[in-house]
Amino acid sequence: MKLITALAACVIAFAVAAPATAQPTAATTLYKRLGGYDALAAVTDDFVGRLAGDPGLSRFFVGHSTDSLKRIRQLVVDQLCFAMGGPCVYIGRDTKTTHAGLGITEKDWETSVKHLVATLDKFNVPAKEKEEVLTLATTLKKDIVEKP
Repeated sequence: MKLITALAACVIAFAVAAPATAQPTAATTLYKRLGGYDALAAVTDDFVGRLAGDPGLSRFFVGHSTDSLKRIRQLVVDQLCFAMGGPCVYIGRDTKTTHAGLGITEKDWETSVKHLVATLDKFNVPAKEKEEVLTLATTLKKDIVEKP
């Protein structure tokens, strides 16, 4: 469960914030502008690798089997795909429930956001789309961070 927190904390979690009723047209979706499913999967893989490799965040990845990590990764990709206007269906829990009791701190959040920015920069995400992704992430902070 802790891994879900770390993942959702920055990339994936923010996906739930996108309103399901106000989906933009396929040509203008953030999903399309970012490159679709394969691009989201690549970004997720890079971001999760950064989180897991960070000494301050690696505790969220302890105790998960390879299968568990693969399942969580797939849920994250599906969540992002759905939230960004793609064709995926997200079947996971909401952000608040997923992160409840994990004790994510403000410092954890800030570190995760730094990794998210580094990942977006690595993939040369344009400024407009990068800002949209970071705005989505920020809207979920209240449901993720439990401690100052």
